[in-house]
Amino acid sequence: MPDRTTTVAMLRESMARFVAERDWGQFHSPKNLAMALAAEAAELMEHFLWIDNDASYALIRDPVQRQAVADEIADVAGVVFALCNALDLDLSDAVASKMARNVQKYPVEKCRGRYRVEEK
Repeated sequence: MPDRTTTVAMLRESMARFVAERDWGQFHSPKNLAMALAAEAAELMEHFLWIDNDASYALIRDPVQRQAVADEIADVAGVVFALCNALDLDLSDAVASKMARNVQKYPVEKCRGRYRVEEK
């Protein structure tokens, strides 16, 4: 299921089936899923803890480490899909809306090559 042919809806439906088959919906409150998201993100961050930027790129060239990082990213995404399902929130709409606000908040002429917006 590569990105080019897989829709967000397909991934959300897959997660919804997975949750329903296990009767986990009873545990999938927004609070619990937000906490699970933080926990999964922390597991992802652990792979890069205490190494510098160059080492973080080198780490994923190792096939075993790359797979471990991919697994953690998949866990993060899975929880995001489950949270969207629990909230009946359209992820594509949310991302598009936020990106439109980011374009306004971080104009290219003020931000290009900088990590902080310069105030006038």
